[in-house]
Amino acid sequence: MSTLAATNLKHASSASNNIVLDSSGNATFAGTPVPNSSFLRNRIINGDMRIDQRNAGAAIASLGSGSTYTVDRFYYYGSQSGKFSFQQNQGSVTPPAGFSNYAGFTSLSAFSAAASDVFVLGQVIEGYNISDLAWGTANAKSVTVSFWVRSSITGTHSGFFGNSNLTRSYPFTFTVSSANTWTQISVTIAGDTTGTYSTTNGAGIYVGFNLGCGSTFLGTAGSWQAALYEGATGSVSIVGTNGATFYITGVQLEVGTAATPFERRQYGQELALCQRYYNRDVLVAIGGGATPTATNRTFYCSVNWPVAMRAAPTMTLISTLASSNMNAGAWVNLTASRGRFSATNSVANDCALEAQYSAEIEL
Repeated sequence: MSTLAATNLKHASSASNNIVLDSSGNATFAGTPVPNSSFLRNRIINGDMRIDQRNAGAAIASLGSGSTYTVDRFYYYGSQSGKFSFQQNQGSVTPPAGFSNYAGFTSLSAFSAAASDVFVLGQVIEGYNISDLAWGTANAKSVTVSFWVRSSITGTHSGFFGNSNLTRSYPFTFTVSSANTWTQISVTIAGDTTGTYSTTNGAGIYVGFNLGCGSTFLGTAGSWQAALYEGATGSVSIVGTNGATFYITGVQLEVGTAATPFERRQYGQELALCQRYYNRDVLVAIGGGATPTATNRTFYCSVNWPVAMRAAPTMTLISTLASSNMNAGAWVNLTASRGRFSATNSVANDCALEAQYSAEIEL
């Protein structure tokens, strides 16, 4: 292996060194470093699994059928209910160095998946955040997905990429050689030159990990195909072994053919990125002031979300914090950045309402 001197790189036309390397491996640039993408490197949000607005770290003892959001931005989809439990930091194992959290799944039975069964963990990336990849065109860029995984099941595991309307997919495989040991994985795939990929606020790209799909949703790994395959043929099934575990963290998707160190954003930045799709702490306070002289009067207040959401969200009541002679209200005039809340008084008396809502507009 060759070594380089401390000051050693310059362009032929430069009078002085352009890049200086010291003995500790630090690099000093005379100009501006330009990455191969002008975007933030990691297109995955909450890849280190630290934001968990819905559950605040509490366990989901038994996941239902259909889609369930686990830690922020990561969905679980199961065609059958009661096959997995989930928790942030499930099992309380030590995460890989540099990480504090992971997403954890445990199989609740030895379930033999039928052909049409699907069990996956994934994230849908918004079209605005993948528009520069040019997927669906002749200029499609290659990407690399990297992550840390720990499973009780060794062998060939699998995952997938899917297009906006899930009519095209790319199954990929990765190997877990040692049970219950954190393993760092990276997989590079060529960008898709055909298919439909949203470049606005809809679903742009699906990225997922197979927890035990049936044969209908398993395909040959290593190429784009005109069907929805959410895993690779011949890969292991977590759902097929009672008590099997699958833990994952440090998920990163970036442009290019090399996995770079996990991009760490400040907690406030990561939370704001998550709140574009889900915000649990929307507080409404309405009423008070002069005593109304008649019932069924309508009171209004305007509420702003912490960040502009992807689109007008669905509002769900979490709890009524305080109420005085006020009927349950409703949301009107919702936009991506604000909403109008209305409520009516039930008696001619002092009226007030304070409540907590969640706002959701996941992909």
